[in-house]
Amino acid sequence: MQPQPSFAAPERGWPPAGLREQCGVLAVSSPGTAAAPLLHLGLLALQHRGQESAGIATWDGVRLHERRGMGLVAQVFDAGAIAALAGEVGLGHVRYATMGSSVLANAQPVIASSPHWGLPVAVAHNGNLVNAPALRAELEAAGARFRRSSDTEAIALLIAHPPAGHERPEDAVASAMQRLEGAFSAAALLGGTLFAFRDRHGIRPLELGRLPGGGWVVASESCAFDHMGAEPVREVAPGELVVIEGAQLRARAVLLPPAPARCVFEYIYFARPDSELAGRNVHRVRRRMGEILAAEHPATADVVFPVPDSGVAAALGYAGASGLPFELGLVKSRYIGRTFIQPGQAARDAGVRMKLNPIRSLAEGQRVVLVDDSIVRGTTSARLVRMLRAAGAREVHLRIASPPIRWPCFYGVDTSSRLELVAGQSTIEQIRAGIGADSLGYLSLEGLVRAIGLERQALCMACLDGRYPTRTPTEAEAGRHALERAEGRESPAGEQAPVLGTPRSAGP
Repeated sequence: MQPQPSFAAPERGWPPAGLREQCGVLAVSSPGTAAAPLLHLGLLALQHRGQESAGIATWDGVRLHERRGMGLVAQVFDAGAIAALAGEVGLGHVRYATMGSSVLANAQPVIASSPHWGLPVAVAHNGNLVNAPALRAELEAAGARFRRSSDTEAIALLIAHPPAGHERPEDAVASAMQRLEGAFSAAALLGGTLFAFRDRHGIRPLELGRLPGGGWVVASESCAFDHMGAEPVREVAPGELVVIEGAQLRARAVLLPPAPARCVFEYIYFARPDSELAGRNVHRVRRRMGEILAAEHPATADVVFPVPDSGVAAALGYAGASGLPFELGLVKSRYIGRTFIQPGQAARDAGVRMKLNPIRSLAEGQRVVLVDDSIVRGTTSARLVRMLRAAGAREVHLRIASPPIRWPCFYGVDTSSRLELVAGQSTIEQIRAGIGADSLGYLSLEGLVRAIGLERQALCMACLDGRYPTRTPTEAEAGRHALERAEGRESPAGEQAPVLGTPRSAGP
């Protein structure tokens, strides 16, 4: 008999208790209008994708201006900082570190100088390169100097130092694309020209929008367009390179044949509900997930509670399909950042209660269906179940609007080891017992595909089924601190280097 899973919180906050957002990429070409105010608005809309650092780089026709800082967009940029970023074209980025430590040096956009054009290259990137250590070793052997431990610098240096015969900027970017392995949705700025490009699988999202004055916007999510007054046009296609000069746009297919494998967790959790990804509204997809979940795992209960915020749409769908009343039985504080992790179960539960607190009058005496988007380690789910019971709930039936996360992600999510995933180590019944719920039901893989409405082969579900669209990295290549280990530095104190699990398949 396998041991029951442990749901004790890690003493130093590693591994993370839940999935972490990745990064947000933004690029603007706005002829006749300053780009920085638009970039600022767009980054505020993309803040959910990364809260560790933010940055903007603009080109004024003569020189590159840039500002990067640790913290939220509102902390990094004030009116004076925005006014100092002159130019009608630029890049923006919000970061959550998935390769490289959370330090100012790794904040983006990353800037590299080029001997070919006498101009700096700025790059903003969402995703993870599985061959970043190999690229770094090769570039260093050729004389390149790295100043950061993020894989984005490898992209910038590949563009800045193209091979012979590829010195034209567009060809330099296309050549770099062909050298990259893994997930990359990126934008580059060289002089007054913007480049937006995506890996052949399109794992991370990248959307194209049109500004009213004839300019263009590229963003990780279409929710940024509304804030900027732009209209969505289409996604940047997998394997495509888009070149924007002023109001002119052209595109070419670089990585052929494209083999779409869009990340399902963009729909489950990462993206904002008002975003459209590959033509699907995220809120509607999540609501459909809840409807299918209700059919697959009904519960004899009195009320449906969501875990805010990402569980709300699925809970609405579950309640509507099951005929149970929907209540906002958990209140989320919007003003609590990271809490100190303290020893003792009571102290850990208090930390969760600072962020989520039950409404006792709604929970007392009730059989509650608690709907959440996913379970990573199970620690937060266990605490929420205990909180609801303490608030008087008679029963707590946990329903998860995604299949079990059994495999690590190497494409821009901070889970690169099966040891971080409770479903990678335990059966569903063991998870239920460890969490303390009366029942536990996960959405099926087939139900998830139906809810999204794309063909299964067009989705990356590697964290759910172990089928990776690219080769899987070696242990030396994987994890947030892979480049720091490659240069002989240890991971920051309190953070362990990840241990790889064994995927079932390298995927088609």
